[in-house]
Amino acid sequence: MRYYQLRDGNSQRLAVETGDGVYDLTSVKPQLRTFRDLLKSASIAETAPDELSARHLDAAEAVSERRLEADATDPVTADEVWAAGVTYQISEEARTEESDTPEMYLYVHDAERPEIFFKSTPNRTVGPNEAVGIRADSDWDVPEPELAIVLYEGEIVGYTVGNDMSSRSIEGENPLYLPQAKVYDRCCSVGPAVVTDIEDPHSLALSMSIHRDGERVYHGETNTSEMKRTCEELVSYYTAHNAVPELSVLLTGTSLVPDDDFTLQEGDEVTIDIESIGTLKNPVTVV
Repeated sequence: MRYYQLRDGNSQRLAVETGDGVYDLTSVKPQLRTFRDLLKSASIAETAPDELSARHLDAAEAVSERRLEADATDPVTADEVWAAGVTYQISEEARTEESDTPEMYLYVHDAERPEIFFKSTPNRTVGPNEAVGIRADSDWDVPEPELAIVLYEGEIVGYTVGNDMSSRSIEGENPLYLPQAKVYDRCCSVGPAVVTDIEDPHSLALSMSIHRDGERVYHGETNTSEMKRTCEELVSYYTAHNAVPELSVLLTGTSLVPDDDFTLQEGDEVTIDIESIGTLKNPVTVV
């Protein structure tokens, strides 16, 4: 199933998409306003979230495509977003190229332990059609399209699309500047939905396009099969010896990198599509 969170004044409503359409679960159960509410309720009832949703589909109000497009927001309000680095060959090559200390990225790509780092908080994370940020003190900025794992109490419950916005100039200047290159206002976007029934997250087509003034200035395609590490492996390192929050998201590494002479500009639009999950669109602004 595919879950959305919809704006409803100062609150939210939870919607679910099946093969038959999109349905407003909140219209049946007002207590179910967020994806977190569903996960909590399923945990208490000792049942799967999809089974709990299925019980209410017949009575739920339908959601129009127009409303879904207009009101969809961040589908999972995660307490924390973390990220994995150098999980694709192209990421290792790009970070080696930008850095004054390239050997460190070669080491981590081939090492047993992956790179796992803190990425974002709820107030820094945006949803579909909300602006992602590029830093005013950076002159080389790129989006990073990533498969995102959604976890509840440290267990995988679904997948969504993530954009790990990054300053390549700041990170390239010194690896110790990584937090500043990665964590800032509007540094992350996720959406448009959380999908709970992905059979194989390691075999999904992924593409990214960037448009500027109505023209496409970048397009790339790849597949999550190119990821060197498995989702389960990355989760095991993220959760090990770490008191993870109730609801979290783990980005699995960048799979597409624009050419070195490319940098984002204010007003650009970034579109990321992952097979079986959906399309995440965000305009770009300077923060």
